[in-house]
Amino acid sequence: MVSYLLSIAANVPLTPIWTPQVAGIIAASSIVSLLLTTKIKYPNVGAKMPLVPISIPAFVGAMCFGHILGIGIVLGLTNIGAF
Repeated sequence: MVSYLLSIAANVPLTPIWTPQVAGIIAASSIVSLLLTTKIKYPNVGAKMPLVPISIPAFVGAMCFGHILGIGIVLGLTNIGAF
């Protein structure tokens, strides 16, 4: 089992360390996805959030999508050698 895990670990691509630049990319992609939630069909279904014109489920979904998008951007930039 250990030799199998070590053989897999040799094929895992490098991932960047956590830096303010990585955090900025994740935050920016989360904000962009939050701005895009106003375009969904039913952004106000569920409990409302104060100071934000969308509901809590739409906010959580936007943040999840923003983090997934940001991780993809960071890994893509890492693969082309930008980090």
